[in-house]
Amino acid sequence: MSTSLPEILHAWHDFYVLLGTASATLVGLMFVAASIGATVFNEEHGAALKAFITPTVVHFAAALFASLVIMIPAHSWESLGALLGIGGLAGVIYSGSVLMQLIIRHRFNVDVVDRMYYAVIPLVGYVLALAAAVLSFLHVAASEYVMAAALMTLLLAGLRNAWDMMLWIMMKVPGGTTPPEPPAT
Repeated sequence: MSTSLPEILHAWHDFYVLLGTASATLVGLMFVAASIGATVFNEEHGAALKAFITPTVVHFAAALFASLVIMIPAHSWESLGALLGIGGLAGVIYSGSVLMQLIIRHRFNVDVVDRMYYAVIPLVGYVLALAAAVLSFLHVAASEYVMAAALMTLLLAGLRNAWDMMLWIMMKVPGGTTPPEPPAT
């Protein structure tokens, strides 16, 4: 019994609506985070901005883009595979450049966990998206499961990274007032 692509996509409708909504909301919140951290991210920290905030926004935007693409109602297996493949390939190339910055060139002194979440795990997500595109070209219904895994990987890495950045910003942004002097004894 073969299931058609529209039937498969219909079954995933709520998942992609929720994932796309979450991704769009998180992109907006990253703009808020960047404005809060504006005193920290100046020209001196421009490279850090490109290495940490920008990739997180890109990964959230990629999840949003993929959700929108998948929700297009008139897909063939090939059109879906082509669009997911283009997005996955762009993500692999972008994540490769972040990987070069963080791990190979050692431009920043970041710990292993940060290297994993900012560079390696998103790269895995984009490779999964490419795998989903190939499976779509082959008319394999499991492509939707692989794509869901890819997007959840990107979303979870982005969530962790956004939290990590907010903690870093909170530690770096100077407070608005100075603490009161202790009483004289």
